[in-house]
Amino acid sequence: MTDDISVGSVYVAAPGFESVLQKELERLGVTPAFWHGRLAVCEAPPVPSVWALDVWTTPEIHTIVSIGEAARLLKGRQRNWSLAPVEFFRRAALVVDKLPPVKAAPLEFPQLPPTSPLGGWTLLAPDRILFSQAKTSPFPMGEVKFVEDREGPPSRAYLKLWEACTRLGRWPVPGETCLDLGATPGGWTWAIAKLGAHVTAVDRAPLSPSVAAMPGVSFRQESAFGLEPLNEERVDWLFSDVIAYPERLLALAKRWIEAGRAARIVMSVKFQGETDFAILDQFAAIPGARLAHLFHNKHEVTFFWSENGIF
Repeated sequence: MTDDISVGSVYVAAPGFESVLQKELERLGVTPAFWHGRLAVCEAPPVPSVWALDVWTTPEIHTIVSIGEAARLLKGRQRNWSLAPVEFFRRAALVVDKLPPVKAAPLEFPQLPPTSPLGGWTLLAPDRILFSQAKTSPFPMGEVKFVEDREGPPSRAYLKLWEACTRLGRWPVPGETCLDLGATPGGWTWAIAKLGAHVTAVDRAPLSPSVAAMPGVSFRQESAFGLEPLNEERVDWLFSDVIAYPERLLALAKRWIEAGRAARIVMSVKFQGETDFAILDQFAAIPGARLAHLFHNKHEVTFFWSENGIF
């Protein structure tokens, strides 16, 4: 099959979300020619994708006669390459051994993403290599991994906030004010407070006591949806990881945007059952908005918004 196509783009699905990415691509008029593991290989040029962790934008397929030839081909294009491990693992490992080492250590948040160009490659067959010098994520397979804190936060939800801020290249800093809606048990509040910003957590259930006692944390025991933005003080960041139907979250985001009480919004849009692409279109249509499925997301998408389009 690979001999018969001219590959134009490759999309990397998050583990378990291949079918969601397939549906998104078909809605965009891009039908994969074939799948190779989590890679959707397409003949069409690249298009913006919410559900792809990474997009290979300049893919090529080549026949190779040896491991050495594969390594020379890649090194002749650029220095840094990351393997997408799908099949032929032993042979691929031998190619990796002949390439310059690439440091892919977990990030110590807060830390900016790598800036060096990083290509992606995989073996389609023992004698066929697929690679792309350019891709949209600076991380292998688009997977943002961190040195985790397994003692401080009350849940692993903080990793979503870390990844969202890392993707933005911007996070709350001392002197900034934040509102965390649906905060309990406090994973996001913990992450914000650790950065030195002031955060007001809002939830009908109490915060974890250890989070509530952190410097810079205040708590309001009420519904996130019961707040009237026009009656609230303006904040630098509005965060929300609240569990609710997407339609309700869309209305919530619009209320805060229209009230002008938040300079930036980072919100999880969670799905129950089928992915609602139509509601995502409505989120994306908001001026200043963008959407991304994060590596640490489950069946959800993160909504980013800023009043001037710049974080």
